[in-house]
Amino acid sequence: MKISAGILPFKKENNKLKVFLVHMGGPFWAKRDSGAWSIPKGEIKEDESLLEAAKREFFEETGKKIDGDFIDLKDAKTSNKIIHIFAINKDIDTDIKSNFFEIEWPPNSGKIKKFPEVDKAKWFDIDKAYEKIVKSQRVFLDRLKKIIA
Repeated sequence: MKISAGILPFKKENNKLKVFLVHMGGPFWAKRDSGAWSIPKGEIKEDESLLEAAKREFFEETGKKIDGDFIDLKDAKTSNKIIHIFAINKDIDTDIKSNFFEIEWPPNSGKIKKFPEVDKAKWFDIDKAYEKIVKSQRVFLDRLKKIIA
């Protein structure tokens, strides 16, 4: 089973918990909003620790290096992989620069197009984040709320 690692930045603003999420790029997600946002994450490489992979993936998807005191939110199993998430209390601007991927688009057209892995980032109040994030990642919002409460 594949393993992904990621980082969930959070902050308190006016006594409200906010989380930093990214909108998944590419044609499948282009017109979707609810359930189309994610914690910046990706697959770990063979000789990489979970935290190293999470930091690398955060940089690849946002163009931002991130460091500090991480909170281990552990892992959760989705239908096809295991996701391990670390949280960090850090205010980050939402001006991102993502790497790209290539796919055949439209399907069966023979045309290869490039799309950003992530096309935007935004801070959400925790309650709004539950609506925006892909369902399989909501468990990490639950865990963060418990730790921060």
